[in-house]
Amino acid sequence: MVCINGFWQREGAGNKASKSTVVHDEEELMNTKRKLTIFATMLAFLIMLPVARASEEDQATKLTFDTAVQIPGRVLPAGTYWFITPKINSAPYVVQIFNADRSTLYATILTINAQRLKPTDNTAITFAERGSMQPETIVTWFYPGEDFGHEFVYPKSEEQELAQVKHHTVIAAARDKHQAQTVAVAAGD
Repeated sequence: MVCINGFWQREGAGNKASKSTVVHDEEELMNTKRKLTIFATMLAFLIMLPVARASEEDQATKLTFDTAVQIPGRVLPAGTYWFITPKINSAPYVVQIFNADRSTLYATILTINAQRLKPTDNTAITFAERGSMQPETIVTWFYPGEDFGHEFVYPKSEEQELAQVKHHTVIAAARDKHQAQTVAVAAGD
């Protein structure tokens, strides 16, 4: 007996045993490659699946304000913005606000859970009216179809002031959740 490529063969068997061993090794290699290809394809599909649904998961909402609005820490001039909730395990109550083409991040805001009795098919934003000299302040934001939303967290002194002023909710209508939704905000509405 002679060992060839890890297989024992009888002496005198000649090239026939050697050829069958090579064919067997090639078939095994092809099967392994086929299995790896199928595995890689399935893995790629599973990775891409959440990306296809990212708009729902990150609650991406494009809003246009016709006047300046206040958010914690800054005032956004009139314009178009994207409100997004990044899916970060360590910070589940975060809202990020980007410009119209999502190239500039204006704010990353901590929020607390807000709840409403009846969800609507449109975005709902509650504003606090702080007088004619200050822009209206965003208090809550609800994604379409959700009964839980985001209450923006302000410093204690502002929070107390916001609790005492008049609030109003604006429903932003659009044909699709991810189309621009214009929110008409005029001081004193």
